[in-house]
Amino acid sequence: MRERTIASHFARAALGGARRLGHDYSGLLQQLGISPELLDEPRARIAPEQFTQLIQGLWLALDDEYLGFGDGPSRPGTFAMMCHALIHCRNLEKALSRGLLFYSLFPQAPRLNLTYEDEYVRLSLDDGQLWDPEHFLSESLLVIWHRLGSWLIGQRIRLEQASFSYPRPAHGSEYELLFPCALEFGAQYSSLLFHRRYLSMPLLQDERTLKHFLERSPADLLSRPDDGDSLSSQLRRLLSRDSSRWPDLEAVAAHLHISPQTLRRHLREEGSSFQELKDQLRRDIAIYHLSRADLSLQQIAEQLGFSEPSAFHRAFKKWTGLTPGAYRAQEN
Repeated sequence: MRERTIASHFARAALGGARRLGHDYSGLLQQLGISPELLDEPRARIAPEQFTQLIQGLWLALDDEYLGFGDGPSRPGTFAMMCHALIHCRNLEKALSRGLLFYSLFPQAPRLNLTYEDEYVRLSLDDGQLWDPEHFLSESLLVIWHRLGSWLIGQRIRLEQASFSYPRPAHGSEYELLFPCALEFGAQYSSLLFHRRYLSMPLLQDERTLKHFLERSPADLLSRPDDGDSLSSQLRRLLSRDSSRWPDLEAVAAHLHISPQTLRRHLREEGSSFQELKDQLRRDIAIYHLSRADLSLQQIAEQLGFSEPSAFHRAFKKWTGLTPGAYRAQEN
């Protein structure tokens, strides 16, 4: 288990359209084991699988792939039909152009377009017509198109910049999981910038792989954070290799062939710290086991390196706002 958990903010935000439409989603939350207590706690987290199922359940309940945030609904199956329309294109440039053209045939669809800036290309979103106060649909569309493009060519498209047409939100620290690149807020448009070389790459997917891809997409694209190329992401992958042993900062620095001081400085420049990364990983591992009931609380505490269950209780409540017992109770 090495998947990052998802902040409760995104679950609350995803429900915004349903609330506006007066839809009762309490049954769906109960079915998924997502309690109101968890949603009301800003520090709480949910498992990626829960988030995928929440998005899919809302699509079906609202009969709208825009989840009630668009100028009009997008019937379930629209995204799949768009993918079938582009899967036989020769390269990524043709595929993206065809996909964007497909959505332009729907007058109420959010407008996206590609523009060229020397050796770079920008995917821009005109979100002025959306009812999207927490920018959930705007962020989702950018994430989906980026990860769809990466899937089509069989490699991650490295982002150079992500820009947003609104101020930095309170959950801005979560953006590294969605857009692992330089971030700009208060821009004219929300957009993603990446190198133009990706556009000439051939598609490596076909009708057979598309069928499997569509079984969980695009919801699955939203629930899989992008580990990216940052030092923080590299350290998380390194620490994830053996969660039964927790190396100290000096050992990790030696592994990376840099000094501890340099490691601290680079992490500080990325807005992180070694202790914060360890705590995030331990939090996510704890949530994984608490949601599956495969280990006792004491066993989880021991696996995460806590000498006493009480220390694990205090740390988990600091991380999520809930005690381990309360989190397990609302999950099962």
